[in-house]
Amino acid sequence: MKIYGDVQSGNCYKIRLLCSLLDIEHEWIHVDILAGGTSEAEFLQKNPNGKIPLLELEDGRCLSESNAILNFLAAGSQLLPSDSFDVAKVQQWQFFEQYSHEPYIAVARFIAKYLGLPQERRAEYEAKQSGGHKALAVMETQLSTSPYLTGDSLSTADISLYGYTHVAHEGGFDLTGYPSILTWIDRIKAHQKYIGMV
Repeated sequence: MKIYGDVQSGNCYKIRLLCSLLDIEHEWIHVDILAGGTSEAEFLQKNPNGKIPLLELEDGRCLSESNAILNFLAAGSQLLPSDSFDVAKVQQWQFFEQYSHEPYIAVARFIAKYLGLPQERRAEYEAKQSGGHKALAVMETQLSTSPYLTGDSLSTADISLYGYTHVAHEGGFDLTGYPSILTWIDRIKAHQKYIGMV
């Protein structure tokens, strides 16, 4: 299988981390988003939405959206529960990640890290801080009661949120006020097959 992505992207890193944890062999194909790599005709044939990451299976079928890819690759493993309610709890956190976390923390990080915090986007960057801290507070509340987001074991919910949370400081978010999140980050980093973001 092939995975198209940018190693500095949190959404793409989620997939790399999962593949490492589950020993999933794949070919990584770098896509330069700033150079318009996701707008090229060949890429748009695989994902008309023009976004990474993108998974291409050996039979040519393609799957986009990072959390859909995570759950597809983790199916049948210890990272995705089999009970329908437990799966829904995983998805609950993944929807939270996409709607309440990523639009603030990932976007602020993109403006600062990828674009160099240009003056014309500073107001947008500042406006992302409140929403990002609100999302972190929700995570902190949960992680103060359980070692992982859905209970006692690592799941794709954690990998989804870990992608951008562990580099939140690159978007201006100070995590020192979230001790349970910091402990959770260390807990994930301690996994035997953990790999960091390049």
